[in-house]
Amino acid sequence: MELQGEIEARNQEGLAGKVMGDLHYTKEGVPLLIIGHHILYGKVARLEKPFAVLVKSNSPSSENAMDTGDVTETKYSITALIKRKIIFKTRPKPIITNVPKKV
Repeated sequence: MELQGEIEARNQEGLAGKVMGDLHYTKEGVPLLIIGHHILYGKVARLEKPFAVLVKSNSPSSENAMDTGDVTETKYSITALIKRKIIFKTRPKPIITNVPKKV
């Protein structure tokens, strides 16, 4: 996901581990990102070079075992291949559900 601009937390805790918003798609396949009371419309684009998501794991190595101690072997497994990204270039629009009538 690519956003043009910044998202800032209201408090000093930051955004790590927090839910940022909801991602939905229209019937036509247009991505919508809802953050609080704002909505962003995006588009799906193909990445020029795909990204691989790797998971690192350490396991004891039996081939290289030494008399003195623990020898571990680091392995990487590919869990996903990312070929597309969602781009949100436009400014967020406020979601207005109920406009009060003038009295």
